[in-house]
Amino acid sequence: MKKPIVKIEAVGQTFNTKSGKFTALRDIDLDIREGEVVSLIGHSGCGKSTLLNLIAGLSLPTTGVLLCDGREIPGPGPERAVVFQNHSLLPWMSCFENVMLGVEQVFGRKEGRDKLKARVTAALEMVHMAHAMHKFPHEVSGGMKQRVGIARAFAMEPRILLMDEPFGALDALTRASLQDELNGVMAKTGATVVMVTHDVDEAVLLSDRIVMMTNGPAATIGEILTVELERPRDRLALAQDTRFADYRAAVFEFLYRKQLKKAA
Repeated sequence: MKKPIVKIEAVGQTFNTKSGKFTALRDIDLDIREGEVVSLIGHSGCGKSTLLNLIAGLSLPTTGVLLCDGREIPGPGPERAVVFQNHSLLPWMSCFENVMLGVEQVFGRKEGRDKLKARVTAALEMVHMAHAMHKFPHEVSGGMKQRVGIARAFAMEPRILLMDEPFGALDALTRASLQDELNGVMAKTGATVVMVTHDVDEAVLLSDRIVMMTNGPAATIGEILTVELERPRDRLALAQDTRFADYRAAVFEFLYRKQLKKAA
């Protein structure tokens, strides 16, 4: 078993609001191992994105500690790249230039221009966007924009890729295509991935473990499901696999029976 790359120990997050203090998360304990794909799933308001932001260093915990490679996470860092639901591309830059922006931030001081260009091209080829590298964001589809966002993140060679519902705004067919694309990229790179999702099928298809959050406020980890499906994973084959159906049912059981029953 590989060592943990992220350790989350007794983490809680409280926000000051006009109505007083609001506790979003409490008592979060979680290890994320190198090369592992972990999904965070739960109902709206359960703190999934809050937890992802804490790992990213975009906010700091009220209590507890988050470690990456044994060091406390003090803020954002190049070893932790984030892909948001909104593609976050700069509209005045081409797809190539948008990826180059991230590459320059990480490698610009130690590598020449040719090496930087090669990194950008390789990342765009990996997500099948090399043919559109000189197009601007308004000239490509939503799914293609998200491909560029994923390419930009991988081109930075992060230790951990953090994804906040990266396919949530896409239609079902584009979403399925990009899920398969991501599975292939993860297989090539061996990346450690933490992903927020509302989609149960997506969580089972992509994950090694599914972290199921209790309802907010003061949400915490309710259950963790280990998904023991061989990789590479084929969507059509899994549709006929009883294990896929069992994992899917276990997540639905937690979300829609245990959690909704408590909420009622």
